[in-house]
Amino acid sequence: MVRSLWSAATGMLAQQTAVDTISNNIANVNTAGFKTSQNEFKSLLYQELQTKTTTANGDTKPIDSQVGLGVRSSSITTIFRQGAFLESSNNFAFAINGDGFFAVNTPDGKTAYTRNGNFNVSLGTKGLELTDADGNPVLDTTGKPIIFDKDMTASKITVTADGEFCYPDETGNAKSLGMKIGLWQFNNPAGLEKRDSSLYLENAASGTPLNEATNNGLKKSTIAQGYIEGSNVQLADEMVNLIVAQRAYEANSRAITTTDTMMGQANQLKQ
Repeated sequence: MVRSLWSAATGMLAQQTAVDTISNNIANVNTAGFKTSQNEFKSLLYQELQTKTTTANGDTKPIDSQVGLGVRSSSITTIFRQGAFLESSNNFAFAINGDGFFAVNTPDGKTAYTRNGNFNVSLGTKGLELTDADGNPVLDTTGKPIIFDKDMTASKITVTADGEFCYPDETGNAKSLGMKIGLWQFNNPAGLEKRDSSLYLENAASGTPLNEATNNGLKKSTIAQGYIEGSNVQLADEMVNLIVAQRAYEANSRAITTTDTMMGQANQLKQ
């Protein structure tokens, strides 16, 4: 019976982690570029009560007797399903249709990747620099910050579907500026390391970033200017998952209560 106490306790801990994950998903239902996460579980060790042998009558027993020792959370997987496109009044709002990621330089000198394309321009010493909401420079296809001439009117800068920046010439026709916003893909995006502000870092599990501009074997993503990609959290699914996790937590709690009652009755047998 003590074994049942520990098994039920592991179930309560695992379901608490599931509720934490679901809560984070619901909290970010309106976060641009956010990708939902889901818990995956695995069973713990099994204890062998009786091996494959024969009965007292000599009959062969085809299977042994094993009892499980609980459950644990094995991973929290990010689901990179495409989010809905939401119209924005920001001229530098870009939504990605495809598997690509934008790249930004973080203050610690690392390159981070994001699906949140709600960018802005800031006036610096070199000109108008394209940045994210936290001021991190957005990178072009060569991995360099995107800087426009300081004499340009920001509202007149446009972006084509393949990410090329254009600006109207003297005749009013859009002319290429010779710069493209960088887009990168990963062989295993679910392996990316999560950071705050919807940023991700590459690691051994995700593989190295693949530049769409230089890798011809990749299916190219497209960009929609004036839109941002909304969160892909499905609120109805999260509420159902929350109910399931709550019921599972209650069931494990009831198993502990039942075991405690049985142990109390066993202790009273001598009276």
